Amino acid sequence: MSDSELEPSRLGTKAHWDSVYEQEVANFEDTGDEGEIWFGEDSVEKMVDWALENISPASDLSILEVGSGNGTLLFALAEAGYNVSCLAGIDYSADAVKLAQMIASTRGGEKITFSQCDFLADLPAPPLAKTESVGSWDLLLDKGTYDAIALGEKDAEGRSPATPYPERAARLLKDGGFFLITSCNFTEEELKAAFATPLTGLKYHSRVKHPSISFGGKSGSVYATIAFQKSV
Repeated sequence: MSDSELEPSRLGTKAHWDSVYEQEVANFEDTGDEGEIWFGEDSVEKMVDWALENISPASDLSILEVGSGNGTLLFALAEAGYNVSCLAGIDYSADAVKLAQMIASTRGGEKITFSQCDFLADLPAPPLAKTESVGSWDLLLDKGTYDAIALGEKDAEGRSPATPYPERAARLLKDGGFFLITSCNFTEEELKAAFATPLTGLKYHSRVKHPSISFGGKSGSVYATIAFQKSV
């Protein structure tokens, strides 16, 4: 369904995620539990595999995860050989950032940059950037954040808070840069309609296959993982 058709949910509020990560910080401090992996380990592996197939870790690429949570995806990229000094994660929850930083200290990922940032309001700068943050990123990653934003309260005109997201993502990418997103609320076609537009300059690049399920005589995947590339 489109973002305008989604009903607002607590999952779309900062208060919810602040509460979640406050508890996960406490759990990590008590037991070392790193917290929930959003969409599971398989989604992380598939996104890392896509990156390895399309963007060589040999280059010092600037990679940003939007809504990085506990940092699992970025840690997996570091383990796959990507330069930790070029990896960054942002989250609007301070405790999510705190959790990721604590986990990083146990995984040798201290050089990964985790910072508190509202993606729709702030301009995150690449760790090694010598230029402005606009048009500075080689790869943007999203694993469920667009979904969560789309569950926020609509404005007075009925527009979803996720409406400006696609143009925002495109604005941060370098020409030729990639945007890789995994979603459970939107189908492949819906993601294409939202992101591959004349305003963004993004074009569909590829998709990642997920296991298919059948229900009521119809088949489909629980998740959609789609890559877009910004026009040169």
